Amino acid sequence: MNRTTIATLVVLGAAGLLLPALPVSAAPAEQDVAVLNGDFAEPVMKGDGPTTVGIDFWTGLNQRYSPTASGRTDASHGVALQKDGNTLRQRLRGVRAGAKVTVTYEDSPAVSKECTGEQVVDGQPYAVGGSGGPVREVTTAGDPDRIKGTPGKGRWTGRAYVFTAGENEPMLTFTSRVTDSRTHVTCTPMIARIRAVEVPPPVDMTVDKTNLGTSEAYKGNERESSLHNAAAACNGENACTFRPDARTSFRYYDEARVVGEAFVNCTRNTLEHSRLLSYAERSHDSISQTYAEAGLALPEVARLPTTGVREEDEKRIKERPMATQFALAYEKGWQRPWQWFSSDQRTVVERIQPGEVSWVEMQPSRERVEGWFVSKKDDYRLHAVIDGPSRAVPDRLLQRTGPMSEAEKQRCGAARPMTTTPVGAAAPASSSDKGLLKTPAPTAAGVRASARSLPLR
Repeated sequence: MNRTTIATLVVLGAAGLLLPALPVSAAPAEQDVAVLNGDFAEPVMKGDGPTTVGIDFWTGLNQRYSPTASGRTDASHGVALQKDGNTLRQRLRGVRAGAKVTVTYEDSPAVSKECTGEQVVDGQPYAVGGSGGPVREVTTAGDPDRIKGTPGKGRWTGRAYVFTAGENEPMLTFTSRVTDSRTHVTCTPMIARIRAVEVPPPVDMTVDKTNLGTSEAYKGNERESSLHNAAAACNGENACTFRPDARTSFRYYDEARVVGEAFVNCTRNTLEHSRLLSYAERSHDSISQTYAEAGLALPEVARLPTTGVREEDEKRIKERPMATQFALAYEKGWQRPWQWFSSDQRTVVERIQPGEVSWVEMQPSRERVEGWFVSKKDDYRLHAVIDGPSRAVPDRLLQRTGPMSEAEKQRCGAARPMTTTPVGAAAPASSSDKGLLKTPAPTAAGVRASARSLPLR
């Protein structure tokens, strides 16, 4: 059904702040990726090593050497990958599926004094891979002058590995390929100074607010099977901090919807009247949608003020720590308060021409914020997308008139509802109830009476 829009546009709020329905974003540029403890300096080690203490933010027990013992001139420690398929791995925080990631690092044959010349003369093999990318087989530079019992000086070579992330928070993994049982555990390829950059995928602004995607939870480098533990870890006033990702957060105008009724003018005259319009907006979040999609009940600790029931949402704003954590982070980042819901009323004056229809549409302004609830110990991380009414730009009210649809024309042309006349329905109207008006005789003395009749015609 086509309707012609007559140019009447009512915008609520300050002029000049309108956004396009889908904001135009520039092509993503290369950005740094946070590789945590990429120099392997934490925890602080005593002596030159090797030590097999776990390295902060990395998974896998490997041999760590001081910068001096590794033969390096910077502050980076060297890590030997041991053997028999041992791995060193970390999830790259904040990287989304589809991002093009470039990892740079340096490798060297082992500096361990346990190595024989034969074991390092042609270099040592290992593999590097990222979730969704190819596994690349690499061999370090050779060290032909080695003699067992004498530490090596390190032959560091710069490397680069490029992959496209096949999942959110992709895992970067280095794997030893030294499998000779005669090789000492410390005589294995070494890695140092890991850095990364990415070209993030473009933001998909076509995703509906009722289908914000699946939230994910991690503990360290391991994906959690459910969101519950991470949500429970944030169930305290200062237990977690929300970290918004400004790259994937945006504001937009939602699809237009009709507010109130459509008025149809079936008369021959122009109609003019006023009517009161009421409308409201609510928030949505990916955490509750994830539970709903899995057919699971939403636990108390994961409930945000997104039910759409005003009384319940007002209660959750006061009682749910995660709601406070999110609102504080939003206000700090964007310098304005977050609103979980909104409502308003407007009086609209309508002037409807004969044969036309009048209606009002609303395009609410909204904001979508993506980010992470991170526990104070930085072990639990819970990804969330929250979509709510925006304070940044005004809503749009579109007051519209247009021609009737065919169904409306038929309704206007329909006969007026009547009842039947079961007796004499086809006979002409009779005159049996016609009478004569009699002129009364005068009663005053000396007046001649005039008795005549006048017929009514």
